[in-house]
Amino acid sequence: MISSKTGVHVPTIVGTQLSSGAAGDASTWTGAWADEAGTAEFARTLATSPAMAHATLSLQGDLGAGKTTFVRHLLRALGVRGRIKSPTYAVVEPHSAIDCPLMPAGEPLAIWHFDFYRFNDPREWEDAGFRELFAAPGLKLVEWPERAGAFMPVVDLIIDIQPDESLAQPPSDPDMTEHPAEARRVRVKALTPTGHRLLEALP
Repeated sequence: MISSKTGVHVPTIVGTQLSSGAAGDASTWTGAWADEAGTAEFARTLATSPAMAHATLSLQGDLGAGKTTFVRHLLRALGVRGRIKSPTYAVVEPHSAIDCPLMPAGEPLAIWHFDFYRFNDPREWEDAGFRELFAAPGLKLVEWPERAGAFMPVVDLIIDIQPDESLAQPPSDPDMTEHPAEARRVRVKALTPTGHRLLEALP
């Protein structure tokens, strides 16, 4: 796709936003990322929403689905610098986006990236201060939220990422091999007013 603003080729994000159906239903966006460039473009698009400054996002998908890759692209789009580590062993990694375009000049955006894959001790929720972190202003990104069970607070947006080899694009260079494992099918559900505002940023 060629951007009408810059004339530069940008990855196409294919998606359809579905309006709310029966009472209580959450709006849903479904789409596809043909490769990691599509993941990055999706992250940059979502990062333009002012609602991101105080939201909780749940990331769902099997091991290797691309949840952490998406988080890294989102953090870069929000202005996080330096190394971005996975919280797989630490459970939570804090970040500060110094130059976040969503924040007033000079005010950083606080971000916490949680990975509850190895969470198995309910006492850790209080001992580690997770309750206070979720209550604090800022963005929370949560992988494997189901492992935290009833401790998890309300989530604003669910992003479900699933590999889909049928979406793989043929290589532009015939001498290059195709990487179908990069293709993803994506489903985004808004569960709160904040989630709906985030959903509005998507094409």
